[in-house]
Amino acid sequence: METPRTDSALVALALRFAQAAVEAGGVIMDVYARGPKMRAKADASPVCEADERSEALILDHLAVACPNIPVVAEESFSQGRVPDLTGDFILVDPLDGTREFAKGNGEFTVNIALIRDGSPVCGALYAPAIERLWIAADRARTCKIAPRGIVPDLASMQEVHVRRAQEGAPLAIVSRSHLNEPTKALMERLGAHDMRQAGSAIKFCLMAEGEADVYPRIGPTMEWDIAAGDAVLRAAGGMVTTLDGQPLRYGRRDAGFASPDFVAFGDCSLIAKL
Repeated sequence: METPRTDSALVALALRFAQAAVEAGGVIMDVYARGPKMRAKADASPVCEADERSEALILDHLAVACPNIPVVAEESFSQGRVPDLTGDFILVDPLDGTREFAKGNGEFTVNIALIRDGSPVCGALYAPAIERLWIAADRARTCKIAPRGIVPDLASMQEVHVRRAQEGAPLAIVSRSHLNEPTKALMERLGAHDMRQAGSAIKFCLMAEGEADVYPRIGPTMEWDIAAGDAVLRAAGGMVTTLDGQPLRYGRRDAGFASPDFVAFGDCSLIAKL
């Protein structure tokens, strides 16, 4: 497949991403069922067999589906394998929420996104423990699907949209494992006094479905952690910005693909509070 340039081509690619993510989810659930054995990478972040098997499966899918689009994948990157990036590229997180995976709470995802001109324009995000799939291209959509299942056609999926925040009472959704004092201070700045906690990129999807209004994040995050969720949120009418209110950009190779601090907005009128 050549790099897609139309909405229909982006939808087709999102469905290919989705099938890869769902099949990877089946591999992840095999490891989950028997109990993962975690180890630390060089950067001290956790990894296990599920990350590696999931990534290998996804990369095999992408090599067939879109061989001409470079892929930056978390585990490959940690081993020094980084392609040249001169145009569109794909970001892959084969298991986002590894800490949640290790805890056994089900809040982990498989994330795949296409980046064009620094923005996520197409993506798929699958949460295998709760059997939920979200895709993003022309619109944001979701459906229930079992691990290793077949991704249905668009007519079988539900479109999702962000909500308008209740006046003076936006609900924040924050990291279950990484909530810190600077993030709490940013919540106050945004007027969000109530919060809900969740793990992994599921936070973006809950916002896309209108279940929260802002997701502030101050702390280390990698581009592959958030690109697919960002794609879903943008396709549902939201936006992710840096702390100065500018749209978050991807492809920061010189920064090792680390993301700056950000805020995800369901209700974009809240950006003015930054």
